[in-house]
Amino acid sequence: MASFQLRDYQQAAVAATIHHFRKSNESAVIVLPTGAGKSLVIAELARLAKRKILVLTHVKELVEQNHLKYESLGLSAGIYSAGLNKKQSHQQVTFASIQSAARNLNDFNEPYSLIIIDECHRVNLANSAASQSATKTTPHNKKTEQQETASNQYQQIIQHVMAVNPEVKLLGLTATPYRLGMGWVYRKHYRGFVRSETTRPFEHCIYELPLRNLIQRKFLTEPKLVDATIEHYDFSGLTENANGEYSPTDLNQLLSQYSRVTQAITEQIMVLAETRKGIMIFAATVEHAKEIYSYLPPMQSALITGATDNAQRGQLINDFKNQKIKYLVNVSVLTTGFDAPHVDMIAILRPTQSVSLYQQIIGRGLRLSENKKDCLVIDYTGNDFDLYQPEVGEKKPNSQSKPVQVFCPSCDFPNIFWGICDDDGDLVEHYGRRCQGLIEAVEADSHQKSQQCEYRFVFKECPHCNSENDIAARTCTHCHEVLVDPDDMLKKALQLKDAKVLRCAGVSLQAGQTIAERSKLSIIYHDEQGSELSESFDFSNPKQVKKFNEIFAKRISAKLGQRLGLTELFEVSNIEQALKLAGLFPCPDFVIARKQKYYWRIKTRIFDYQGHYRKANALR
Repeated sequence: MASFQLRDYQQAAVAATIHHFRKSNESAVIVLPTGAGKSLVIAELARLAKRKILVLTHVKELVEQNHLKYESLGLSAGIYSAGLNKKQSHQQVTFASIQSAARNLNDFNEPYSLIIIDECHRVNLANSAASQSATKTTPHNKKTEQQETASNQYQQIIQHVMAVNPEVKLLGLTATPYRLGMGWVYRKHYRGFVRSETTRPFEHCIYELPLRNLIQRKFLTEPKLVDATIEHYDFSGLTENANGEYSPTDLNQLLSQYSRVTQAITEQIMVLAETRKGIMIFAATVEHAKEIYSYLPPMQSALITGATDNAQRGQLINDFKNQKIKYLVNVSVLTTGFDAPHVDMIAILRPTQSVSLYQQIIGRGLRLSENKKDCLVIDYTGNDFDLYQPEVGEKKPNSQSKPVQVFCPSCDFPNIFWGICDDDGDLVEHYGRRCQGLIEAVEADSHQKSQQCEYRFVFKECPHCNSENDIAARTCTHCHEVLVDPDDMLKKALQLKDAKVLRCAGVSLQAGQTIAERSKLSIIYHDEQGSELSESFDFSNPKQVKKFNEIFAKRISAKLGQRLGLTELFEVSNIEQALKLAGLFPCPDFVIARKQKYYWRIKTRIFDYQGHYRKANALR
């Protein structure tokens, strides 16, 4: 019998898992904020299981914590962790460290029905480009190499267990379902939208609980985010690697110029900490941590780094948890698997581009504790993240961009994209490519399967089948023919004597001047220096109208949706309509024409260009 009562959201997470795996073998993720009790969810799932289960995580503290929660149910389980001096893998439920399991794959040759990965945002794609990039960009960064090795070890054990039982199910739990350089670690969300069009370590997010919900319901302590009133560090000149971290050498060199600032910051921390019980300070490097520690009262402070002896580390952590010491300075070692509920102040003195790491740091202070009203969080590094709605996935295109809502003209899904609004708050433009909505499709066997909406706001048209593809696609997703690379097209045209390339800066429309030509619409493309190319469409000819709409209608519909909030596909049927839409007419980035006897005939219009050539009005 359980020695604890699951909260309603924990029960909902368990129910969502059972429901999902009863109908599918596709991998899944549960998202619960730090402090929400993921170990209780894991324990309950393991209790309900009838066959063998393997629970993996990356630090011995979490292995031990998850194991204890399970055994509190009055059940027994094995531990497989060199750090805990145990290698038990024959029980029905095994709690293992990923490092130990990956080094001893033959100890896991029995068929498992379920693999559970705690802190699953650490799982990368097998042989992923992101992993390779991280390794190449930071060959001397030992911590990055260790992270990528652990990430690859997850794939090793998953593939090994699946070789024994191809039907094994994979479940991940995390508070931060994203990786820098990758974005979201799953593809589809149960609320009906797509996070990524490309492969991810997990396929579905089946349950998610927002941080704000737990705080409002008093299950977590409210973070009190405060801007420091003294000088910050300026890390803007440093270049981060693929994991959002900075070179220790570069950091130490920069921080050596800030000794006065470090001392002033530490002094301010001590003043603000007078009414606080437990203060965690996150430093940038070992040298930086030592400097911070030197300014703190020695009898009330401790310093923990990766080099700290395990026995000493355990003693210092126990002293801090028992409130024998007040200040705990660390360097990247206490962001996960560390539980000290009395922590009521977090000081961030290290930079990061990783939303996940930022949330994990603040999560150390959000657990409930007696007489704890809030957790003071001060960031001295300028990390600019929204704790409740972190911006992940596509990078911010420019400083003016902000999240905007854009309805899909095809399925009405309310997409959230980066975009720019005017002073009145009206949408000027957005940078979304494809609708994120999921549509339920009935397959031949009468089963329903969710598929991403096909509508694309910007696209590359296939010259072979006229299908729309992502602007970065190299082959057509429909006919699988190779798509012409815009740069190759431009390069070839620039080399031809009878070809003309116009870098388009604007478009104007004009109706025919004579009675015979009133049904003809001239489209004039202008470049930066005043040169022009033009083409015309005869709206009395149905074939010409169809051709016009094939080229321009969908892009006009997208602009109508942005400006007027329309959510329907729009086609132009007469010249009067076209002229009224002149202000919304799509402007290609380049126009390529070939010389005929007496005029230039437009052959290609390149929209949504992303390549090496400069677009009109661009600085480069």
